Amino acid sequence: MGVNGKTPTAERRRWPRLPLAIPVFVRTHAEDDKEFLEFATAMNVSAGGMLVAVRRSIPSAAQVSLEIPSAPLAALAALPSVARNLRAKVLRTQHGEGFNLVALKFSRPLVSSHAASKISRRKLTSSV
Repeated sequence: MGVNGKTPTAERRRWPRLPLAIPVFVRTHAEDDKEFLEFATAMNVSAGGMLVAVRRSIPSAAQVSLEIPSAPLAALAALPSVARNLRAKVLRTQHGEGFNLVALKFSRPLVSSHAASKISRRKLTSSV
């Protein structure tokens, strides 16, 4: 039995989630087809998607565009290229008071399927 008294279910996620609070711009279309842009916070991130806290409600299956802002230094320095603009689809929304938690699935995973198989075989250990 799990901690909450329920039988634990098998993990269905393909990639582990990282509990990171990352600022992100979310761009999508409202029901009246007006585009809106909102500054939001990613609550957790994986190679396949992210959970984002936003003020507006976004309908399930909506397509969104995400932009992760970077410091000006990253644009000027000869740093390796990283994904900053991502496309995703809304899987579900959980409504809260003054915010909505929106589960997003990236159009393309952030890692290749070959790298994903290596990640799933690797044993994660805690340094605590």
